[in-house]
Amino acid sequence: MLVFRKDWREIRRNWLVILPIVGIPLIFSVLLPLLIALVPRVASLPASPLGGLEAIVNNLPSQVRVELAGMSSRSVLFYLTSLYFLAPFFLIIPLLASSVIASDSFAGEKERRTIEALLATPLSDSELFLGKILVSFIPSMIVTMISFLIYSVVVDFLSFSVFSGRLLLPNITWILLIFGLAPSVALATIGLTVMISAKVKGFKEAQQISALLLLPILLLMFGQISGAIIFGPVVVGALIGVFAILDLLVFRLGLRLFRREEILAKLA
Repeated sequence: MLVFRKDWREIRRNWLVILPIVGIPLIFSVLLPLLIALVPRVASLPASPLGGLEAIVNNLPSQVRVELAGMSSRSVLFYLTSLYFLAPFFLIIPLLASSVIASDSFAGEKERRTIEALLATPLSDSELFLGKILVSFIPSMIVTMISFLIYSVVVDFLSFSVFSGRLLLPNITWILLIFGLAPSVALATIGLTVMISAKVKGFKEAQQISALLLLPILLLMFGQISGAIIFGPVVVGALIGVFAILDLLVFRLGLRLFRREEILAKLA
């Protein structure tokens, strides 16, 4: 927590860091619901059957298919867009919100020439490493949960008229997604980014390499949109288990690779 408080005092004074943390989630939580508001207009155009959505509908859990069976194409499109198509975007929010801070964790200390003082503290390697993870993880998850709250309010406001008073969010899948999968994914990617930051010479190198960590999340997103994978409670629960194991492996690997003497030797 000492490392967390020290870094957060520096970050909160830097608007170039704060703006991406706040601005990007606002885009997801405000502009995407506005996109949902436009979907019914598109669906109401002439010749607007489900078209390519049948493959996705067929991959949904049986109880969801039964529920969709009595809906109009407009309602089905709204349902799929708000609950399924946009779900993976909320896994990207904590990654985008934390990427700058995590990339700066050790690489920025090197550029500012404060790394020697940090490494000279009596803190253990695990305390330093975990502290650098927390300073990225805690703000990004707070922003993610606030974004989910805003998104839920907007979606429920729209669904109230589309589904005659029914509210879509929150449901069990989204609760698992926001409070289980998003944190576990964020911990893994932030841990890897902090690990990279400790190894490279500067902030830009760390940020460029860490951008590659978005690829697995993008694959999940495209899989959801194409209907190859559907985020239901079972799938999300399984992914939480996979990423929880990955989190432990990343932390253990990070501690094994994080060596103060090696960092100081490179600086010398």
